[in-house]
Amino acid sequence: MKKALVLALCLSMVFVLFACGGGDKKEGYEVAMITDVGTIDDKSFNQGTWEGVKEWAEENGLTYKYYQPTENTNDARLEQIDLAVKNGAKVIATPGFLFNEIIFTAQDKYPDVKFILIDGAPADPKDETGTPVIKKNTVGITFAEEQAGYLAGYAAVKDGYTKIGFMGGMAVPAVIRYGYGFVQGANDAAKEMGINVDLKYNYTGGFVASPDIKAKAAGWYAAGTEVIFSCGGAIFDSISAAAEEAKGSVIGVDVDQSSQSKTVITSAIKGLSVAVKDALTAYKEDKFPGGEALVLGADKDGVGLPMKTSQFKKFNKDDYEKLFKSLKAGEITIPNDKDTTLDTLGSKVPNVVLGIVE
Repeated sequence: MKKALVLALCLSMVFVLFACGGGDKKEGYEVAMITDVGTIDDKSFNQGTWEGVKEWAEENGLTYKYYQPTENTNDARLEQIDLAVKNGAKVIATPGFLFNEIIFTAQDKYPDVKFILIDGAPADPKDETGTPVIKKNTVGITFAEEQAGYLAGYAAVKDGYTKIGFMGGMAVPAVIRYGYGFVQGANDAAKEMGINVDLKYNYTGGFVASPDIKAKAAGWYAAGTEVIFSCGGAIFDSISAAAEEAKGSVIGVDVDQSSQSKTVITSAIKGLSVAVKDALTAYKEDKFPGGEALVLGADKDGVGLPMKTSQFKKFNKDDYEKLFKSLKAGEITIPNDKDTTLDTLGSKVPNVVLGIVE
């Protein structure tokens, strides 16, 4: 009797396992995403990328899963790619420049798997020039962050802010482009208004929240800074906390961060979800843009400000649409990390008093 009962229980467990899909090793998870040092709810490009993957996969009835490396190393990231492929991944999205070296290896290791690299392009770590090496099963997608930063800086000054700040995470290309654009946008708005703007500029050195970042932001607010552009993933938590205590304002980054804090007046966003969904659609339709390095800017609606949730007092929708139209038409020149350096940026923005903070 006991043996029969045990057998029945085992058979029922097997039935449940297969009914729930847990035993379906044949199909597995076709669409995968590997996070970088952040999480899928980092309020930044991990979250934006994951939302695109999740929404697209559900709309198209495909299985999907995300994988998070156990540590911030190339080996840990490659291990998760190996696991994703083992679990059935046919297409893998990876957000962040930290995957440049990993995808360089993975695209050869798994030639039948498609890779969507956001904010980067695969490159040989032994090549000091960093020249992209993009195979037919990989697409590199970057954004014109300098344009998004420009829109935020311009709008902030036009809205009446004259003491502003930029706090970036690590000084990597995407963050640098955001910062340079922010400075140029503030300068152009100040020039049109016939005023000068004070702008503090700093890289925190990382993308995680910390008491030190909160203390630095609090110091800026106490010294008169009215709004800080938080440009570095989870450092937003520290900066917005300082802003709430000081009754200051924050500009978010990458995704619309208005729901995260009442201090957010706008966010410099890029179309992460749309870019990923477009690439996945191309994969499904056998039109995958393998071998290409795509740059999405205003001309492709790849960057912008979320005007519906922005809390501007003077800068309105018409002002924004006029500015965006000029940017889209290529009528505005914005410096990026290839055009200049932080040391020389000050000479190009006469209406901004640029204070570089160590």
